Amino acid sequence: MERYEKIGIYKIIGKTVSAVNVSLQCYLLYLVLPISIGLPLQILSFLAAYLAADLINGLVHMIMDSNDDYDSWAGPLIAVFHLHHKTPLYKKNNLLLVYFNESGSKIWLAGYLLIAAILIRATPIHPVLACIIVYIGILSSVAEVSHYCCHVSDSKTEQYLRYLGLLLSKKHHGLHHIADNVNYAFLNGFTDPLLNVVARKYSPGYKNTTDKHYALYIGSGTANR
Repeated sequence: MERYEKIGIYKIIGKTVSAVNVSLQCYLLYLVLPISIGLPLQILSFLAAYLAADLINGLVHMIMDSNDDYDSWAGPLIAVFHLHHKTPLYKKNNLLLVYFNESGSKIWLAGYLLIAAILIRATPIHPVLACIIVYIGILSSVAEVSHYCCHVSDSKTEQYLRYLGLLLSKKHHGLHHIADNVNYAFLNGFTDPLLNVVARKYSPGYKNTTDKHYALYIGSGTANR
């Protein structure tokens, strides 16, 4: 964590990844918006993408929570990710800024979006599948906003979206911080029953592993970059 705070390149990496992710998301939207698949298929595509994004981001969250490769070049980025468990309160920011900033923690998403762009431009991919792939990429950043709202904001609009099941429930996500190795999904948490089964079988959890690495850390840094 000290390396993250003292070596400026790591914060530059975050901003660069944010810019790449958001730019690719805009480009992919530009590619699929002209595609006509009809309203029913658009709705089905969006719902399928919502579930897939919840699951995929939950799996990445699970892997990252137990990743203790701090000696690698990416060690400071891993450390700042884990700091969320130590300081779970985010700085209050405009939601668009949160969308941009938190997209910088998703290095894997840049690769996903780049591959998606190549597939859609260079292959005869089915229009419905193209829409699902693009929506997953965008909803992966929306998941960060949902997580942020769970910790910081509680407007009537967000409460209503939680009621509809579109955003993560505070009570549901609270179990992730209270217990260990549960409820890793953070878009809306619908896929947590499956993720919890996977976690019990394959994940060591974080309270008795990576959490202990920064238990004595007293430096600067918060969950929101």
